[in-house]
Amino acid sequence: MNTKKLFAGGITGGIVYFILGYLVYGKLLMDYFTQHHGMTTGFMRNPLAMPLIIYLLVGNLLGGLLLTYIFLKANVASFGSGLVTGGIIGFLVVGSGDCINYATTTLMSEHGMLADIVAGTIMSAITGAIIGMVLSKKD
Repeated sequence: MNTKKLFAGGITGGIVYFILGYLVYGKLLMDYFTQHHGMTTGFMRNPLAMPLIIYLLVGNLLGGLLLTYIFLKANVASFGSGLVTGGIIGFLVVGSGDCINYATTTLMSEHGMLADIVAGTIMSAITGAIIGMVLSKKD
């Protein structure tokens, strides 16, 4: 496996996930998720306080590395194939986790779960497209 491409795609993907997460969850859907939480309340960190940024960075980096690793194994190396493959992987990963979370906890409502699956799928498709472009570059 090309370690250089793994890290280049993984770091790029992590940055894209981080920026999209801020835009989608921190700005665009924040009010929606505030209104469509589950029965459990008080589980969010203080929205006015700084989140644990190191864990956001690590989590996004791991997501970027996951997509890049799969892309390298599957020979995904273009904008279009990254978009489609990233979207499918995002849908499966986020959908799986959210369905299990919804079935076993009261953290989110059904509407919140569905919105999160759509958001995660779109974010992964965009991130996958950019990783695909990075991987298409010759060494």
